[in-house]
Amino acid sequence: MSFMHLSFYSAFTLSCLGLAFHQAHLISVLLCLESIILSIYVALLTWPAENLTTSSSLTPLLMLAFSAC
Repeated sequence: MSFMHLSFYSAFTLSCLGLAFHQAHLISVLLCLESIILSIYVALLTWPAENLTTSSSLTPLLMLAFSAC
């Protein structure tokens, strides 16, 4: 497992744990949800580069747009 994968997995896991343990305050929940979405976004952005594909995917951009809504 590379350092990049480890950082994505740990960011996602820590965000989910924060969401599970800090449900008392709305701002904390929203920040945890935002960090979950951003870790998924960065993982989707780096996925084509790791697979050595040259096609650019609109999936990360659509995911980010719908998560903002």
